[in-house]
Amino acid sequence: MKLEIDLSPAQEERLRQEAERLNITPEELARAALSDLLSDRDQDFSIAAERVLQKYSELYRRLA
Repeated sequence: MKLEIDLSPAQEERLRQEAERLNITPEELARAALSDLLSDRDQDFSIAAERVLQKYSELYRRLA
């Protein structure tokens, strides 16, 4: 999937600087940042859901 986004000049410059620091292209940095954002949320949700299920497992067992 191709995605086009508009960045302010300041955002564009910051993206270029950070990509240069990491020795990658701005496109690779944007792709990696988006991938991290999307995967972290899934992982965070899974961790939180597991905690809730463990915390209330006895209650859920009694209600079943």
